[in-house]
Amino acid sequence: MTGEGAVRLRPPNNTLDERVVGWWRVQWLLATAVPVVVLAVLGALIAPARPPLLTVAAVVAVLGLAAAASFPAWWFRVHRWEVTDEAVYVRTGALWQEWRIAPMSRIQTVDTVRGPLEQAFRLATVVVTTASSKGAIKIEGLDHELASRLAEQLTRITQATPGDAT
Repeated sequence: MTGEGAVRLRPPNNTLDERVVGWWRVQWLLATAVPVVVLAVLGALIAPARPPLLTVAAVVAVLGLAAAASFPAWWFRVHRWEVTDEAVYVRTGALWQEWRIAPMSRIQTVDTVRGPLEQAFRLATVVVTTASSKGAIKIEGLDHELASRLAEQLTRITQATPGDAT
């Protein structure tokens, strides 16, 4: 896009809610617990394979705990979002950063999602769907009340924004 009405890629200003760090940690711990429990049970049941299975379970547990302790704080420092009258801006990722813009004229739907863990942390995800082949833009880790207000704001702005014929 070029010209006067162009939306340009720029760093978004807003951080996520700090509770997202705990939510991400719990997700890591749950994802780690499943293989650790399976390996430990198999190790307990299959005597000849016990030492290697329990060793692998211990390694997975240590790596999972290390990831849960470090990655969520790192992601929190990187993830950003912002909504203007022209576009939704999102930056995600840590090693592989992704910056995305959804011009208001391209937004098709706005949804708010709250899974069980998000509800426990009083968080929500705003999903902005466009016609992009890249898929929806997700703003995860927002306070659930802010997410609701943001969805309402996006709906008002997109209804008032003429569609883009390009």
